[in-house]
Parts: sequence; C-alpha cells; structure tokens
Amino acid sequence: MQGYPLLALAIVCEVIATSCLKLSDGFTRLVPSAITVVFYGISFFVLSLTLKFIPVGVAYAIWSALGIVLISMVGYVAFDQKLDIAAMVGMALIIVGVLVVSVISKAGN
Repeated sequence: MQGYPLLALAIVCEVIATSCLKLSDGFTRLVPSAITVVFYGISFFVLSLTLKFIPVGVAYAIWSALGIVLISMVGYVAFDQKLDIAAMVGMALIIVGVLVVSVISKAGN
C-alpha cells in the first residue's frame, strides 16, 4: 500500500501538467509551457518511484485511467468542455476498472 500515495501524487502532477498544456496554446505561452514540462517531469519521476511497490501494469493502468477521468473533469469545469452521456458512461467504466484492479485484484499487492 505504500506506493499508492506516491501514485496519487504522480496523477495530480500529470493532471496539472495536462491542464497547463491546454493553457500553453501549443507551447507559445512561456509560463504554462514551463509548468507543463516541470510537472510532467515530476509526474514521471514520482511514477517511477511507485514501481518499487506496485507492478508496472497496475501502476500505469491506475495512473492513466485516473488521469483521464480527472483531466476530463478539469476540462469540464475550467475549460467549459462538455461531456456527453457516452463519455460519462465510459469514465464510469474506467473508474470501475480501476477499482477492480486496485481493490479486488491481487495483482496490485
């Protein structure tokens, strides 16, 4: 279980980086571009630390899935990007998949 707080930090950093990637306007704005590069770097570094405790497939599945859901929520709130029913159902399935992998499956232990 000790790798999961690190994984959560990696996910948060990835969401910050992706949010700033949108704000960077194709890397034409300096501050959001710099934040993007720094936070992706932190995210990958911290993700690499989680691999000491969590199998790579499980860690990556959780990191990418929760990143998708969280950045979609950021897009909805911060960038006024709409989610249709199919998108919400898909994200619900992603959440269910993450719960199966992290709570029910023995692969993450």
